[in-house]
This record gives sequence, structure tokens and C-alpha cells, in this order.
Amino acid sequence: MSLEAGRRAYAARAWPDARRAYAAADGHTARDLEQWGLAAFLTGELDEAVAARERAHHAYLADGDPDGASRVAFWLGLTANFRGDLAQASGWWTLMRSVQGDRFAASVWRGYEQLTAAMFHLHSGHAEEALRLASGLRPIAAEHDDVDLGVFGGLAHGQALLANGDLASGLAELDATMVRATAAPVTPQAVGIVYCAIVANCKACLDLERSVEWTRVLDEWCARQPGLVPFQGACIVHRSEVHQLRGDWSRAIDELDRLIAHPGPNLNTIGEAHYLRAELHRLRGEDDAAESGYRAALAHGKDPQPGLALMRLAQGRAEAALLALRRALEEPGSPQLRIRLWPALLEVALATGDLACATEASARLDQAAEAAGAAFLRASAASARGRLALHRADPQQALGALRSALDGFRATGSPYDEARCRIDVAEACDALGDHETAQLERHAARAVFTALGARPDIDRLDKVTRTERHGLTGREAEVLRLVAAGATNRGIAEQLVLSEKTVARHLANIFLKLEVSNRAAATAWAHRHGLA
Repeated sequence: MSLEAGRRAYAARAWPDARRAYAAADGHTARDLEQWGLAAFLTGELDEAVAARERAHHAYLADGDPDGASRVAFWLGLTANFRGDLAQASGWWTLMRSVQGDRFAASVWRGYEQLTAAMFHLHSGHAEEALRLASGLRPIAAEHDDVDLGVFGGLAHGQALLANGDLASGLAELDATMVRATAAPVTPQAVGIVYCAIVANCKACLDLERSVEWTRVLDEWCARQPGLVPFQGACIVHRSEVHQLRGDWSRAIDELDRLIAHPGPNLNTIGEAHYLRAELHRLRGEDDAAESGYRAALAHGKDPQPGLALMRLAQGRAEAALLALRRALEEPGSPQLRIRLWPALLEVALATGDLACATEASARLDQAAEAAGAAFLRASAASARGRLALHRADPQQALGALRSALDGFRATGSPYDEARCRIDVAEACDALGDHETAQLERHAARAVFTALGARPDIDRLDKVTRTERHGLTGREAEVLRLVAAGATNRGIAEQLVLSEKTVARHLANIFLKLEVSNRAAATAWAHRHGLA
């Protein structure tokens, strides 16, 4: 093969053909070596990519082209940084600067150095300094007409805004950056990095509409370049999340299984893949497989929260779940990364009777929803308000919030979340005496759970159905479960945030409906009917 064949394949973005042609040819120019390095990187030949780029760096220096040498040094440093080889990254970025000599201060490379500093501060938790540095990148990119620095600068600025708590401005900046990356002649490696980072940030903010839209764009970008390898793992993970959201759980888990079995150079996405697979197993009631998945996720650098905490809650280990979530929330990091933890914290806090913690979780979700305006996030916040109102024995207020949440989950195409919300709507209707509507809501939820294979939700619904046959309301069933667990009236009142007088009234109704005369007999009934 000839160098010309490699150049033609590179121009056509036929990366495997370009890489093979460049590898087989002789007499490379510095530009050929640089393009060979990119083609090797994009086809997953990472060691070959580094070797070709190192040769390109030295060839540019030999040609008296410091800009070419600095450009290759930046990419070598960035690749080393993503691998976790921080000393090598620092070395290459130092060379990026030093080969410019006295020209550095007036060159575009001062912008790239500022970019690396901004990202360092961002990931070190210094959000204000990261924002200050990122804010100056776009003017430098415009001055030198450097599109790569422009999109990297937009990414850094958007992430820094999010890290400083400005969700609306941060997400808007990321949208604009995504559009620029799509429209401008940006280096493919830069496009892939920007796409993956933006989708990840949208997911962290529970802005699932943006996540779905930009996942489709990323998927289409990957599909237009046959042989593209490094970003395929992220694409599969994001696409699997969309399948999960839409209710196609089997397809989601099949794609994740294939990625985990054959990761190739996509090792940075394997922790996320294990976590998502564990979540699907948890939702299907396959606890052993879920446990293994969460452990594998942690081993690959992915925190298994909030999924692991929700599984511990279902296993009756509510205190352990609460401690794990509080630990995760106290970890250093950007505030948008904590948003996904708040719905789980609310669920666990309500189960443990920690109303103050649940109130804080609900308030945090409201703040995020008001700032970001995302439909799924708004629905999650409304659902939290509704569930909190149920535990405060205010079913009328709960129903208004829950109906709003139901509409939001339906609009975003999330059947599982919609079905979970219907269960809460049914409880509110029961409390208001509208038992027929409550039964209809539970029937609709059951149909979804059955289609998805959500065994734990079906089992919980079966317990409610068994109590309904004896005329027990959802609240009465809760009281009965606590009685069967040995709780006193005072303990029940504290956990359910009720007065002892209200608990006594519920107990009287339970005894009457079950035709029993004391707590021991009610406890025996609960054990016989699977409520204990």
C-alpha cells in the first residue's frame, strides 16, 4: 500500500484502511505520522498510536514546525492522562509548551495549557478556579481560529458552570458545544471526547431528555465511521440506558453483556457497564447477579451507589443503605453528580422514618428541577413531594404532586417510573376513600411490571392485593407490618410520622377487618399472608 492510499482513506474517515496503509508504507512525512497515529487510536491500536505520534512529534521538530510538535504533544498528554499515566501526561504537556520557546505566550498553546489547568481544578474540586480558567478559553480559540480548543473550551466551561451549581447555564453551554462539535471540522478524537462527556453530564443531572437526544447523535456519529473503536463502549453504555428507560430491559442487558465480554480498548466504560447490568438484575429481583455486578463496578472504579443502597433497602438493611448514601453524598465532587442520589436517599429515609432527611432530599430535587427544567427531573421532584406528603398523612396534597409526576414520567417515555408512581397514586386514592381508582391504578402498574419482568415490584404489589381482599388500606398494611415486626404504638407513630392516637385507631380497624382481638393474632395473620 502507498502513502497516497493512506491519505485518501484518512480523508474519507475509513480509519481501518488508513491505519493499514500508513503502517505498510515508507517515507512518512510528519503529517502522515500524525494521521497514522490518529487512525491507529480510532481503531483501538493504542500502543501503535502512541508510537506513531511520538515519531510525528520528533519529525515536526526536525522540520522546524513547533506548532505541529506542540499539537501532537497535547494529544499524547491527553491520552496518557485518560490512561491514568499522569507523569507522562505532565511531561508531554511540558514539551507542548517548551518547544514554542519565546512564542508560547502569543500562541494558541497557552490556551491548551489553560485548558489542562482548568480540567485539573475541575476534577480536584476547585470549581471557582476551574470556571475562571475555562471562561478565558473561547476568546483564545477565536483569536487563533482553533476549533478543537473552541469545543474543548465549551466543554470545560459548561462543566465548570455545573460544578458551581449553575445547572441551567451549564447545560445550555453543553448544548451549544455539542452543536459546534457536530458542525465544525473538529478532530474526531475531540468530537468523541466531547460527546461522551456531555452525555455523561446530562445523565448525572437526571436530564434524561438531553441524554437520549445526544446519545442518538453520538450513536449516529459512531455509525458513520466503520471501524471506530474507542468511543463505541461509551456509545453502547449510553444506548443501553436508553433501552432501560424505554422498558426494553432484555435488549439493554444483552448489549452490556457483549461489551463486558469483549471490552477491547473500552476499559474506561466497563465499570459503568457492570453498574448498569447490576441495576437491571436488581430490578428483576436477581440479587446474586446484581451483587456481583455492583462488586465488579466498584473494582473498575465505578461507585455502585445508589443502586446498591436500594438493593440493601429491599433486603431489609435500611440503615446500611442510609449510611452508604450519606457517605456518597459527602464525597468530594461536583454538585450535579449528587442529583442522581437524592431520589434514592428519599426512598431510604422514608423507609427508616427519617423525615428530616427525606425532606432535605425532596428540597434538593426541587432546587435542581427548578434550575435545570428537565422533564424527568421535574417528575422525580414531584414524585418526591408526593411521597413525602403521603408520609405526612396529607393524601390530597400528595395526589396533586403524584399526578404531575405521572404525567412527566409518561411524557419522557419511562414506563417503569410511571408504574412505580401509579402505586403511590393508588395509596393516595385509598387514603381518600377512592378504593376503585386505587385498584385500577395498581392493575395498570402490574401490567407494566409483568411486561418488564420486575419481580420485586410484583411481589410488593401482591402483598398489597392480599391486604385489599380483607379491606385493609395501604396505611393499615404498613401498621400491620410494623406490629408483626414487634414495634410498639409509639415506635410505629415515630416511624410513620403519625400520632399514637392515629396508630391506635388504625389498629382498631385492623383488628375489626381481620376479625382478630389482639396484636399476637394480627401478627400471626400477617405471617400467614406474607406481610411480615
